[in-house]
Amino acid sequence: MLILIGFLGYKEAKIAHLMSKYKLTWRDLSWNDFKIYLFSLFKAFIPKKKLSNLDELENFIQSKSAWVAQVTLYGYLKTRMGTRYVLHFENDKFMGSVNLAKWNIYAVALQDLTLYSFSYLKNILNYQDVSKAKEIFLKILDDEISNKMPPDIIEEAKKNFDERLKDINWETHYNNLPFNQSALSLYKWAPIAEELKTLDRKIVLNSVILKWDVIKKEFRERIKF
Repeated sequence: MLILIGFLGYKEAKIAHLMSKYKLTWRDLSWNDFKIYLFSLFKAFIPKKKLSNLDELENFIQSKSAWVAQVTLYGYLKTRMGTRYVLHFENDKFMGSVNLAKWNIYAVALQDLTLYSFSYLKNILNYQDVSKAKEIFLKILDDEISNKMPPDIIEEAKKNFDERLKDINWETHYNNLPFNQSALSLYKWAPIAEELKTLDRKIVLNSVILKWDVIKKEFRERIKF
C-alpha cells in the first residue's frame, strides 16, 4: 500500500510540474484528459491479458514493434542532441529523415518479433504451424498502409522477410540473437552524423537489445496457446 501511495504521489508531483511549466490550471484540463491521466496512474497495476490466439498475437507484434522502434530512435536522438532536441523537430528536412528512419526500423522490428514469436511457439509450446508467421507479417503491413507507411519500405520489408524465411532455423532462432537485425537497423537509419554513430555503436545496439528483453519477458508471461 505504501508503494502505491508513493507511486501516486510521484505521478501527482510530475503532472503538477508540467502544468506549472506550461502555465496550465486544472480548469484547462477536460474530463477526457483527466480520465486518461487516471488510467495512466493505474495501468501498471492492471494484469495484462493472455495472448491466446493469432489475432491477439498479431496485435502484440504490431504494437510492441512500434514501441521498440519509436522509443529507441527518439531516445537516441534525444541523448545525442541534448537540450536542442525539441528545436530540431521544427526542421522539416530533419523530420523527414526521422520519419524515414522510424518506418525502416519498425519494418525490421516487425520481422524480428514475428520470427522470434513463432520460433518460441514451435519449440516451447509445440505450435507447429509456422506458416502463420508470414500471414501475420503481411497482415500487419497491409494495416500500416492506412498509417502512411511508405510503399517502397513495405515492399522491401516483404522481400527481406522472404529471404529470412529461407534461411531460418525454427528450432534455434528464438535463442540465437533474434533481435540483432533491428538493433543494426537503428544504427543504420538514425539521422546522426556517421562519425558520432561510430562512437555510439555499442551503446546503440545494446539499447535496442535491452528494450527487446522487456518485450521477451512480457511475451513469455502472456503467451498461452
